[in-house]
Amino acid sequence: MALKVFLVEDESVVREGLRDNIPWQQFGYQFVGEAGDGEMALPLIRKTRPDVLITDIKMPFMDGLTLSHIVGQEFPEMKIIIISGYDDFEYARQAIREGVEQYLLKPITRRTLQKALTEVKEKIESEQEQKNYLHKYQDDMHEYEQFFLRTFFEKVFAGKLSVQEIYEEAQKHSLDINAPFYNLVLIDVQEKANKQQAGEACQKCYEELMRFLMRFSSYYLVFRWNISIYGIMIKGEKENIAERTDKCLEGIEQICVQYEEETNWYAAAGSPIERFSQLSECYRKLNHIFNYRFFEPSKHILSEKQAEGLASEAGDGALEVVDMNKTNPELIKSFLAKGQKDEAGEFVNNFLLGMDQALKSRIFWDYTLLNVRFTVLSYMEEIGVTQQEFLQSVRLEDVQKMEIGLENMRRYIEEMLTQAIAFRDRENKSQSKKALKKSLEYIEANYMRESLSLNEIAAAQEVSPNYFSAMFSQEMQMTFVEYVTQKRMEKAKSLLRETEMRSNEIALAVGYKNPHYFSFVFKKTQGCTPREYRAMSELENAGARD
Repeated sequence: MALKVFLVEDESVVREGLRDNIPWQQFGYQFVGEAGDGEMALPLIRKTRPDVLITDIKMPFMDGLTLSHIVGQEFPEMKIIIISGYDDFEYARQAIREGVEQYLLKPITRRTLQKALTEVKEKIESEQEQKNYLHKYQDDMHEYEQFFLRTFFEKVFAGKLSVQEIYEEAQKHSLDINAPFYNLVLIDVQEKANKQQAGEACQKCYEELMRFLMRFSSYYLVFRWNISIYGIMIKGEKENIAERTDKCLEGIEQICVQYEEETNWYAAAGSPIERFSQLSECYRKLNHIFNYRFFEPSKHILSEKQAEGLASEAGDGALEVVDMNKTNPELIKSFLAKGQKDEAGEFVNNFLLGMDQALKSRIFWDYTLLNVRFTVLSYMEEIGVTQQEFLQSVRLEDVQKMEIGLENMRRYIEEMLTQAIAFRDRENKSQSKKALKKSLEYIEANYMRESLSLNEIAAAQEVSPNYFSAMFSQEMQMTFVEYVTQKRMEKAKSLLRETEMRSNEIALAVGYKNPHYFSFVFKKTQGCTPREYRAMSELENAGARD
């Protein structure tokens, strides 16, 4: 792609001569404009945004140095070539101070200008190449950052880190967690089982959500919580934390409603807190609110007020006011399919909400217990676990000997659900391990292909990229990109130690068509260039022989 060039020269004969006699396209440039002085040039430069500015140094109204200073402030990436009829060191010194690339003395020959334009073009392309490498590397490492964030927030929410450890961990990974106020939002987007193309819609929904949230990355910190749930930590001031939370929920809703036909989605926000170390309490309360997605599936944005409203609707627990929708087996099955073990306690509390008095009736007590028991056993059979295998693993009292009471009922149901989820996770893990084994074999056979991607392997396993990414990092304790990069670097080091292959040949052999990007990644991950690594290996071998 041709670079854009703009010319500023007050002598019309010189300006027209350069404009008409230089084969700009042949040199890799597109001539986009001209002006007779800096003042006339400035608005045109702002409009055309050239890559290279060629300007005379002495002009009326606004000279070249003043123009260079303004352009350097507004467009720091624009390259400037000064042409001057004055062989004066002071002019050259000022030009250098303004960041000018070339200082050419008149008369300007075609060869002189060609040399200057070629050097500037090479510099621009080199800088752009380095930027592209950095962007690609940053994209590759984004998954690694997500993996760190998940483990970090798991520890924070569980209260496993002291205040000092929290800030040490954050500083180690350049994570900015400093703010006067914080809040949390959870999002869950899952595909509807009965909808074709739901996996693709779910993936697109997540991608749009990430694009929206990354636009405000200075105060929205996004992290994956589990396979389908993402968390957002919001930073702000006392005056704007509520506004930023509402803005987050509104953005989520605007995106997710577009995919409502193929997905089930839910979002909930916590209450603002002043200390980062209070996030564990914020998460505990938020988890309580978020748990209502199982009881109110038609409500997508869950709030503390809704949770309080549902609690008040539970009434005094008399049998005639008990919400019989809770006894629907699909409610329990939905939780068993989508919930997590650490949500079981909250689910049971909400499930039994308002049943205090009703559970004093032996008939209702037995009905509730049997309903939960049969539903759990039915779900176990659906995922391939026999009733006998499940019941042998559950430490439960004999139902007939249990004393009627809310606490006994809570303990019984929570144990049933927790064990059922453990079996579900075991079955999922078994399936994941099989899929992972195939994936690792596929990577082993294909890591030398530059085109190898997470999407390609996810498609081969017939799962969404989002699911595969979460599953891979959970099982391997590193991201897909991190694993593939590690494989490539280990092979590259082996080839550097044991062969005479050139660096560009090794780059191709381990999956990098661009040898410069290979060297960039090698230095980023190994701390030295391929050449330096080979030299160190040769010194070590020589020392070993001595």
